[in-house]
Amino acid sequence: MKPADPAAPLTWRRRLAALLLWLAALAAGAVFIAHSRFSADLSAFLPASPDARQQLLIEQIQSGVASRTLMMAVSGGDATQRAEASRQLAQALRAGGGFEQVHNGDIAFWQTSGAGEWLFAHRYHLSPAVDARRFTVEGLRDAIDDTVSLLGTPAGAAIKPLLETDPTGETRRIVEAMLPPEAPRSEQGVWVSRTAPRAVLLAQARVAGGDLDGQAALLASVHAAFDQVRRQPGLGALQLQISGPPVFAVDSRAQIEREVKQLAIVGTVLMGAVLLAAFASLPALGVAFVPVASGVVGGIVAVSLGFGTVHGITLGFGSTLIGEAVDYAIYYLIQARGAARPGTGWRQWRAASWPTVRLGLLTSVCGFAALVFSGFPGLAQLGVFSLVGLLTAALVTRWVLPALMPDGAAGLGLRRWLGQHAAALAARLPALRRPLWAISLVVLAGLLWQHDRLWRGDLASLSPVPRAAMALDAELRADLAASDARTLVVVQGADEQAALRAAEAAGSRLDALVEQGRIAGYDSPARWLPSLATQQARLAALPDAQTLRERLAQATAGGPLKAERLAPFIDQVQQARTRPPVDRAALRGSPLAPLVDALLFQRPGGGWSAMLSLQPGRQAMAPAALRAALQDVPGLQVVDIKQELDSLYQRYLREALWQSLLGALAVVALLAFSLRSWRRLLAVCQPLALAVLLTLGGLALAQVPLGILHLVGLLLVVAVGSNYALFFDQISHQGGADADTLASLVLANGTTVLSFGLIALSHIPALSAIGQVVAPGALLALLLSATFVGWHAGVPMGESAPAEEPLS
Repeated sequence: MKPADPAAPLTWRRRLAALLLWLAALAAGAVFIAHSRFSADLSAFLPASPDARQQLLIEQIQSGVASRTLMMAVSGGDATQRAEASRQLAQALRAGGGFEQVHNGDIAFWQTSGAGEWLFAHRYHLSPAVDARRFTVEGLRDAIDDTVSLLGTPAGAAIKPLLETDPTGETRRIVEAMLPPEAPRSEQGVWVSRTAPRAVLLAQARVAGGDLDGQAALLASVHAAFDQVRRQPGLGALQLQISGPPVFAVDSRAQIEREVKQLAIVGTVLMGAVLLAAFASLPALGVAFVPVASGVVGGIVAVSLGFGTVHGITLGFGSTLIGEAVDYAIYYLIQARGAARPGTGWRQWRAASWPTVRLGLLTSVCGFAALVFSGFPGLAQLGVFSLVGLLTAALVTRWVLPALMPDGAAGLGLRRWLGQHAAALAARLPALRRPLWAISLVVLAGLLWQHDRLWRGDLASLSPVPRAAMALDAELRADLAASDARTLVVVQGADEQAALRAAEAAGSRLDALVEQGRIAGYDSPARWLPSLATQQARLAALPDAQTLRERLAQATAGGPLKAERLAPFIDQVQQARTRPPVDRAALRGSPLAPLVDALLFQRPGGGWSAMLSLQPGRQAMAPAALRAALQDVPGLQVVDIKQELDSLYQRYLREALWQSLLGALAVVALLAFSLRSWRRLLAVCQPLALAVLLTLGGLALAQVPLGILHLVGLLLVVAVGSNYALFFDQISHQGGADADTLASLVLANGTTVLSFGLIALSHIPALSAIGQVVAPGALLALLLSATFVGWHAGVPMGESAPAEEPLS
């Protein structure tokens, strides 16, 4: 049998087989992506293995009360129209069933819903004032005198109807406990803003904060309900504004999806125009995007398989892969030209350039492999996407592009012009080595001097929520006197009753802080669902009818309220003595159930937790001082949300820095093993290190607060720049370069800078951060590689040197 010619062109069977396998894999990937899940909430950038406080914080971010709270404002029209719209909207939202609570200051709802009657019937179970002293002669006298003294005040109208059935004012005390320290302003029976002509509402959704599809549907239902309200006569000019975490989450996802599509389309069009000018060939343009599409598909499939869901920021990061993946196609399409035998240009490229491309690919793999092992799913997703995407793009370039264009791109376009001008520029760049070293040393000194102020980004910097939306949120929060719940007190117990007893113990100490003015108030589930032990003690303090009658006669002697009028009060007390203690089932279906459910819950890992949210006083109380005041309460934790988020981010950043350092060391080790020369290793690593250093210096000079995504961008600079440095090392090793090789480097760099420069203009901070780093960093990497790697003397720029063994 005649042996195969190693220099023969690819047979049509091999080309067809490669194309069919690629198309099948691409189609399978596309089908898989169509059934993948995508998300855009920032919980992906929280740790996968949090400690106890962080776990609590994550649970609150994903499904806590704050993540399900909406604030609404009705503006336009006059006060009467706004009040009527507020009542109709609140009624519609309650009837829709999508909200656990809807508050607008209208007390008529409590009267019609039966909540007031239920509270009145169970007032002796719930009132914190009920104890053994309350029903002594002295206790009854003090309570009745206090109630009677209020009859002449504005509250007298509400107290008078209850005077004979509740002379001790237990109902009033429960209602007072429900009011926040600073209640919203009321006008025409509804809440209104103190600073602007608008009515305000507060609603708590049933759907979990992490369910963005459910939140989006709920927001759509709110707008639909308001549209119905506006159709009423005289209400057509009113407008609705909505704010809160659900709005931020839904709008952020929509913005990420919209910008990712726009960036992908605009980037593809711009790069297509550049590549078309360079290749002067539509078929070559189409082939250039084959590795790009393959890499994006492979990256998304890998992330979906590994994590179950693909984060929107990861998907946006996928558009940045275009900048590097297209480099592989450019190298092949240009450098495979000029073969002596038609159909064998791919062999020429595989022998001369593929080893360099492969080594550059492996350096990228080493750099991004460190991110794969991150304890933060969001960062691990970026690592997996980068690894699989680049590997797929490179392998498609190696095996599929030869089947499509065995001899590369035939058209010349601007390539000859690019190669000639690149050669002329590269010949002058080595003269700048000393000035560049001097500048680099100055930059290094500056970075060391302000090293503690460089990495000052925070978790909020990943959020694309615009300032206008944040300003509206702050205004509505002030209108509603709603606390931002920055500090949480959390107690734990083995069961529900143990958690409630711990909440009561914490509450008794917080009451002292309220009296001292150190905090303005707090919310506790034990107010609406006291522990069984507390309820039993309160019911045991209720005297029998005869004893109560005798004590009332003494307590009211000489007072304006005669004991004879209080027979209904005696009957009510006797009925309360026979009622069983209130439990969770008794609350079900009442307006109090959502209040308790939000603050008392069973933990996923077992046990129960009760959460007490604090309203800060005029001066915020330090978490350390709060812990000291509550230190004797068992199972208690004080969580400062801002502090915990900052701590999370700093841990995130430290981990990413160490992983990046390990990745850099792996890159150096790989290059040392492959190049087998300390001189060549130093020449290749030098421009990469200086590119990172000068990029950091530029960002520091521009006062950019550096964060996690800037670090990812620096890894990309190393990944992209390693290809340039290795190609210039190959040129130096071989003794010269032809115009096509230089043209491919310039064109690859141009498309990278273009794509990442476009991303730098994004309104999504996470994507913008990457673009701000990679666009200038990649340009610096190319120029510094040409400056410091150099070539052997005696070979004119733009001419080929005698062939040598390719870099392996």
